[in-house]
Amino acid sequence: MGIKCWMLTGDNEKTAKAVSEELNLDGYYVEVLPHEKLEKVKELQSKGEFVAMTGDGINDAPALAQADVGIAIGSGTDVAAETADNILVNSNPKDVTSLIGFGKATYKKMIQNLIWATGYNIFTIPLAAGILFSLGIIITPAIGAIFMSLSTVIVAINARFLKLKK
Repeated sequence: MGIKCWMLTGDNEKTAKAVSEELNLDGYYVEVLPHEKLEKVKELQSKGEFVAMTGDGINDAPALAQADVGIAIGSGTDVAAETADNILVNSNPKDVTSLIGFGKATYKKMIQNLIWATGYNIFTIPLAAGILFSLGIIITPAIGAIFMSLSTVIVAINARFLKLKK
């Protein structure tokens, strides 16, 4: 996915190293205090990085709030859940991958719909303005309404294809 994944933990070196190796993370920081997590998020953002933070506790809440996207583990504290943008209901950190994939698919679908709507407008606005009048072709308001409804249906159907994304 082209995403760097680091762990900021209050745990010790031995635990962090084992988890980092097990999950094949890009790196980790150990014995990090809550305010240091917040500062690390700010530091990454100041370098132009887009930061998504996943956390489950009250100590993660400030960093979750600062991150571009905050993701709370559902079984964590209420403070973390209230601060985050998303909550992993099943409390499975692997769901972060699904969340990112769904976000990318949603963005792609949004761009597709914008391209469709722009193309539709480029084609139909001149028709509605009477560009074909000299050829004897007149688009009535009823036909215009049909075209408009058809465009809306196409955009809605295209958006529904997101449900097929696994």
